[in-house]
This record gives sequence, structure tokens and C-alpha cells, in this order.
Amino acid sequence: MSEIVELLDSSAIALDHESADWREAVRFAGSLLEKSAACSEQYTRSMIENVEQNGPYIVVAPGFAFAHARPSEAVHRTAMSWVRLNTPVEFGHAKNDPVTLVVALAANDDSAHTRAMQQLAKVLGSPTKRTALDQAATPDEILDILGGSPRAQQGTNHTNHDAATAQSGPARDQQAQSTTNKILTVCGNGLGTSLFLKNTVEQVLEYWGWGSYITVEATDTISAKGKAKEADLILTSGEIARTLGDLGIPVKVIENFTSTTELDAVLRDSYDV
Repeated sequence: MSEIVELLDSSAIALDHESADWREAVRFAGSLLEKSAACSEQYTRSMIENVEQNGPYIVVAPGFAFAHARPSEAVHRTAMSWVRLNTPVEFGHAKNDPVTLVVALAANDDSAHTRAMQQLAKVLGSPTKRTALDQAATPDEILDILGGSPRAQQGTNHTNHDAATAQSGPARDQQAQSTTNKILTVCGNGLGTSLFLKNTVEQVLEYWGWGSYITVEATDTISAKGKAKEADLILTSGEIARTLGDLGIPVKVIENFTSTTELDAVLRDSYDV
């Protein structure tokens, strides 16, 4: 069974909800987690404060915001909520606004959400599946698509089409073997949007045949400053890049954290492929 489905109960899915602005949308997504006893209201407030303090970096792809905050005592168990908005709202992101889908994560210090984020990044990176999610009429249909049921898989054989079309020629194994590369993907908390980015980077590297040669680590802004000297480059959002400042290594801004095409181009430029 999909880890996403294990963390997302049908009662935590709301379709075509009306929110006046991004705060109300995040607050509602948090309330669904609260009702499922996954967290307290304090965690919902933390998710809103995260955007107020760090900017709209949680808007990781066109129309999609991934609301989260640091693990704390306000989180009782790892869970997700899913809110599809009837009227799009603006978070203030220069490229990915307006937002129609808000997914909220409450995470303990465990690895359950890591696998779920990997699966979610792939699902949302598939135009076919994203369209199906936008058109689903019931929470059960959402869970079918996320769980990869045979019915939901129809017409989705090209999930990784972006990566396949972006790559040309054989993997450059010799160049990869001559380096000891490390990439940092960075977000405010190190457990949400940075994991989205990490998973998409790893998809591209695996397609190239470089997966065993380059390490990709998801981390937070504070830790990134100490780890920068160990890495070749940092991949992050525009908001987080401004927070990091000059760390002595390239900091590349990524607009769509689920796009293998965008990451392929950035990595080719960074490694002169």
C-alpha cells in the first residue's frame, strides 16, 4: 500500500473548499489534522507562522502548496491532510501562484513521511495524475489515484516522461566517478519541501546512472550553513536562497520542485554535462 494512503485518511480530504486567503486555506488544512487527532491547534499556528517568517517557499510547484512546520510536542502522530480549493488563493510566490491544492503534513521524528514525500513528488510531477487529482469527485477517488490502483493507473504510463525526454545520450559514468559530489536541498525545516526537491533530484540522477556517485541530502537553513563546505551546490527556493546568503558555493533557485525537466537542466549546468 502507498505510504501516502497510510498517512491520509479520507476524513482529512476536502474537495472544492472555499478559503478567503492563504492563511485560511492553511488553517483549514490544519483543522483537518486536528480533527483526526494528529496534532493540536498549536501546530496549525506553526504552519502559518512558517510562511509568515520564511515566505511562500512551501509553494513548491504550480498551484501546489505543502504546508508543514517543525516536529514538536504539538504533533501526536504523523499524518497528512488534502485540501483542493474551489477558488485559487495567492501565497505571494512569483512563479507558482495561484494555489489550488494545499497538502498539510504533521510529522514526528520518524521516516514514515519520507517515503510518502517521495511518492507524492512523483505523483504531482505527473501531468496525467495531477489532472486526475484535480478532477476527482470524491475523497475515495483521490486515495485511489494516490494509492496507484489499476483504475487510477490507466493512461499514466508516462509518469517519468519529463526525465526521459530531458536525457540524451549515455550516462556520463566516467565524469561521475572522478568526483565525490554532494548536493544539499534546503528548506526552512528540513523535512518538507527539501524532501520534495531531494526526491526529484534523485530521479534525475538515477536516470543518468549517477545515483550511486552523488549524495543528495535534505536539510534546514541553519544546518545548511554548516554543511555548505561539504557540498558542491545547494538547491532551494528563492525565499530560502535569500535567507542563506553567500555560502561560498553555488546556490541554485528551483521554481518547480516536482519537475524533472527543470532539475535536469540545472544539474547539467552545474556539472557541465
